[in-house]
Amino acid sequence: MDPQTTETDPIRNEGTMVSIADSINIHRPLAHVFDFISSSDNDFEWQFGTLASGRTSEGAAAVGGSFRSVGHLMGRRMVSTFEITEYVANLQYGFRSLTGPLVSHTLYTLKGSAPGRTTIQIDTQASPADGAVLPRRGMERYMKKELRDNLVMLKTIMETAQARGLL
Repeated sequence: MDPQTTETDPIRNEGTMVSIADSINIHRPLAHVFDFISSSDNDFEWQFGTLASGRTSEGAAAVGGSFRSVGHLMGRRMVSTFEITEYVANLQYGFRSLTGPLVSHTLYTLKGSAPGRTTIQIDTQASPADGAVLPRRGMERYMKKELRDNLVMLKTIMETAQARGLL
């Protein structure tokens, strides 16, 4: 930790980003996991805080496509629009915020770890938009916990659906 950073240090949209990463193994084929996570219509099922999400561009998901998400972050309601920045079928899916309370970029990287098993790595960078001030350490802890909870929920949904023959 930077010796000048304290628990109450704010972060602003001045180049200082909170960066978090996490990964999990899911007992599902790579293509099934990729198809599920790269469809914004599924976000509300596995991302805590997401109330609704859907594509705003026509056609299949691809670089340059967009989607909108309605949810809450740290007790604040938010509506955000995102642009897909990376899309390599069964390997990478990434997006950046165009509007909303955070300037962010998220990248999902997937790989087959064994037959019928997928490892998913998520890397996210975010900072408040429009000069908003949030406590840096509080935001970082919140985002890390939410990312871990989201991955556990994704694993549970994917593996439970498989056991019931739904996905």
